[in-house]
Amino acid sequence: MSLPHAILTALLEKPSSGLELTRRFDRSIGYFWSATHQQIYRELGKLEQAGQIRELPSEQPARGQKKEYEVLPAGIEELTAWVTRPEDPRQIRDPLLLRLRAAAVVGGADMEAELVRHLELHRAQLDDYLAFEQRDFPPERRVTRQDRLRHVVLRGGIELETFWTKWLTDTLAELRDPEDGPSRHAAPDGP
Repeated sequence: MSLPHAILTALLEKPSSGLELTRRFDRSIGYFWSATHQQIYRELGKLEQAGQIRELPSEQPARGQKKEYEVLPAGIEELTAWVTRPEDPRQIRDPLLLRLRAAAVVGGADMEAELVRHLELHRAQLDDYLAFEQRDFPPERRVTRQDRLRHVVLRGGIELETFWTKWLTDTLAELRDPEDGPSRHAAPDGP
């Protein structure tokens, strides 16, 4: 996956300015492919140089106006080729997992508070995703293939957050010292 492809996808959904793209990344695309304001603007320049996007003509003077971009045929061709290209799954690279492994080596590190914090963050994200699904993807709005594809992306996020909340809950339970009883950092039950 790459940022240029995420930008091409977003611009095909709706021609936008760099600022609008940044806001859209914050609200939707960023849930599965994040980018900073600077990264988005840098990639817009590269895509424009490559002839894959162009600035939309403006009827008003350019000074102080937001540049809006649209995807050109070369951009559609690149995105189509990327979508159909085989790609192997990526390995999980989560710093929390590495930190737990390091805690096993250095010993004595109290990771429970951090695990509880992560659990709370994943639960909040899961709640957001479930609210998006209820609001934006009720069964009657999943009519077209495009609607169903957007929905399965959201379902992927829901399933990942469900995994993390269960794994963190189970991990906290496993780390409790059986002689101490419930940990002072114990998380509430449930996903």
